[in-house]
Amino acid sequence: MIDHSAAWTAGTAVAKLTYTLAPGTLERARSLYHWRTALDFGGTLWGILVLLAVLNFRWAARLGTWAATIAPRPWLQGLCFAPLFLLVLSLLQLPLAALGHHISLSYGQSIQGWGSWFVDWSKALMLDLVAGTFVLSVLFAIIRTSRRWWLWLWAISLPTQILVVFVLPLVIDPMFNHFEPLAQTHPELVQQLERVVARTGVSIPPARMFVMKASEKYTSSNAYVTGFGSSQRVVVWDTTLKSSPPDEILLVFGHELGHYVLHHIERGLAMGAVLSLFFLWIGSHFAGFLVRRYGEGWHIASLEDWAATAVLLLVLSILTFIAEPIYNSISRAQEHQADVFGSEVVHGIVANPQKVNAESFQRLGEQSLEYPYPSPFVVFWTYTHPPIAAREAFAANYDPWQPGGHPRYFSK
Repeated sequence: MIDHSAAWTAGTAVAKLTYTLAPGTLERARSLYHWRTALDFGGTLWGILVLLAVLNFRWAARLGTWAATIAPRPWLQGLCFAPLFLLVLSLLQLPLAALGHHISLSYGQSIQGWGSWFVDWSKALMLDLVAGTFVLSVLFAIIRTSRRWWLWLWAISLPTQILVVFVLPLVIDPMFNHFEPLAQTHPELVQQLERVVARTGVSIPPARMFVMKASEKYTSSNAYVTGFGSSQRVVVWDTTLKSSPPDEILLVFGHELGHYVLHHIERGLAMGAVLSLFFLWIGSHFAGFLVRRYGEGWHIASLEDWAATAVLLLVLSILTFIAEPIYNSISRAQEHQADVFGSEVVHGIVANPQKVNAESFQRLGEQSLEYPYPSPFVVFWTYTHPPIAAREAFAANYDPWQPGGHPRYFSK
């Protein structure tokens, strides 16, 4: 029999389990955990199988041949090929996306109706078609002009990623959710948040504090930091404002403020740039090998063929899966740092932050049906945050202002 109360290591913290669920809730959380795990790994497998089918049934090659009969110039062929190819892939992925939403509805994680969900899916599809067609057009133009296309692609991707992060909260996010200044609806809370900000020496004006009307679609609580430079902002879901007492909101804000102060977005971009260079180099050799080995059967003569898009996406899917635990390990480390920062920054503002923080994680876990006993392998591979049990145990016991303690980010 497994002793679920045993201590285990998550990130840098050794956690004694304090997060618990009532028996009926625990069973639902266990079931949802298995569904989430199956969708995570199954989604990757399904995507790879779809691409293999597209290659082995020569659908990509036929679509490339059709595009060549429509337009004489390669870049015009791409404008015919890319959107149709991406549309086919999206339609083949639609059943899995619908299953994910069905599960969210069944377990009370979402209240979004199917009509609204399909509108959001269609918006995302349009964005994918436009952005994907542009990216593929640039990529194949580089492939046709340089053998080191992977290096040029990496160089171009760096400013592009920064631009996307900058534009995301200004253009993309408002297409899917409604945002409004936090000061507009909760001016008294903004005053309390400014007390926390004053501890850090950074400037986050109320104009960069927003509330998102998540209650139109979701039931759980959340908050996050997004944007880059002048677009960087802190966003709190209205579900958090409705379900959490003020002291818990200050701690949640302190956590998000930690991401802001510790420059996690900038550092994430920098670390991602280093890792992406390595994986692009590996991917270029892997894609070349696949075309040489299987290209004849797929009717793909070289990477310059538009049909090779399927090969490149196959390689991308495989390498993304392999890289997932690396990126997630970095994310979990940053989330733990933000937990530490959040606990420290509210010292003297929130009475008994250890108790309040632990209660906050308990409430979050109950809302989102987080399973208390996830597999260490699943955590390692798929979790972007430390498990709720580890976070709650750490929060309940972290008090660096006790005799002999040493705060990490603030002096005593």
